[in-house]
Amino acid sequence: MPIVAIPAADALAQLDRFGTVIDARSESEYAEDRLPGAVNWPSLHDAERAAIGYEYKQVSPFEARRRGAVLVARNIAAHLEREAMDQPKDWQPLVYCWRGGMRSGALATVLSQVGWRVHLLEGGYREYRRAVLAALDELPGRLDLRVVCGVTGSGKSRLLQRAAALGAQVLDLEALAEHRGSVLGLVPGRPQPGQKLFESHLWDALRRFDPARPVVVESESRKVGDLRVPDKLVERMRAAPCLRLELPLDARVALLLQEYDFFVRDTEAFCGRLDALRVLRGHETVNRWQALARAGGHPQVVRELLEQHYDPLYLQSMARHFAGFTAPQRKLAWDGSEATLDSVARELAAL
Repeated sequence: MPIVAIPAADALAQLDRFGTVIDARSESEYAEDRLPGAVNWPSLHDAERAAIGYEYKQVSPFEARRRGAVLVARNIAAHLEREAMDQPKDWQPLVYCWRGGMRSGALATVLSQVGWRVHLLEGGYREYRRAVLAALDELPGRLDLRVVCGVTGSGKSRLLQRAAALGAQVLDLEALAEHRGSVLGLVPGRPQPGQKLFESHLWDALRRFDPARPVVVESESRKVGDLRVPDKLVERMRAAPCLRLELPLDARVALLLQEYDFFVRDTEAFCGRLDALRVLRGHETVNRWQALARAGGHPQVVRELLEQHYDPLYLQSMARHFAGFTAPQRKLAWDGSEATLDSVARELAAL
C-alpha cells in the first residue's frame, strides 16, 4: 500500500484519528520532546546513531550507510515483532523522525509493504515543532479565559482539579509544568519536563478546548518553575476577568502543610529550599525560619512565609499585571472544608 505523505498542519489537525503515532528517532530525541501520545520505535538507538554519525564523517558515507542499513533493519524487525503483530489490517499509523527522511522512511516502507496504510509526517519533528509554535501564538486568542486569583495557599490548584472533574474546561499550567509555582514548588521525585515538551503538552491541552465555553486558568506568572509560559497566553491571561478565591489564613496554613507534607517529613529539604530566600528576606530571617522548622515549628514558618513573603509579593504582582484583579468578576470564598470547596467548584463549573 502506498505511503501517504502528510503536512504537519494537517497531521496535527487529525492527530487523534491515527491508530498509533510512532516516533522513529532515538531515545534521547524522544525524551526531549515528541508528538502527544507518540510511542518510540527507534530506527537507530542513541549509541548506534552516534557510531554511524562518526563513521559517516570520519570513515566513509557509503560504509556508514551500509552499516546503518543493517542496524535499522534489525531494529525495525524487533519493533514489528514486539509491537505490531496484533495490529489489525485497518491500522493506520503516523510515522515521523527528525526531518521525515531515512529513519522514518525505512520504517514506513516496511509497514506499508505489510499492507497497512501508513502516513509519513512531511518534514518530521522539525515541521511539527514549527507548527506547535505557530499554534501557541494563535490558539490563546480563541479562548474565553477566566483567571482564578488568590494568595498562596488559598487552594487554587485544588479548586481547578475539582472544577475539571465537574466538567469545567480547565488549563492547569502547574500540572503541565510539574511544578507548584513558587520557590518551594518543585515536587521531590518529579522533575519538570523540558521547555519543548512542556509546550507540546500545552498545545495538546489548548487544542482540545471548545472556544464557545470559558476556560479557567490559575493566575500564573511568566514562568512556572524553570519553564516559560508562551507570551500570547500570558497576554490573554493578564487581560482576562479574574475570579478571586479567598480562604482564611489559618486554613491556608493547614492546607499548605497538607499539600507540602513531604517538607514536613524532610525538614532538611525544606530548609534547603528556604536558602533561596536569603537575598529577599535576609540571612537572619531565613536562619530563624530554618531553626523553627528544625524544632518542629513548621506551622509558624508557613504562617510567616505567607504574611511576610508570599502575600505582599503576590498582591503587588497581581495588581501590576492582571487587569481584572482589583475588580474581580466574582469572589469565591471557602473555609477549607470539602463541602465548601465542592460548592465553589460547582459555581466555577457553571460559568
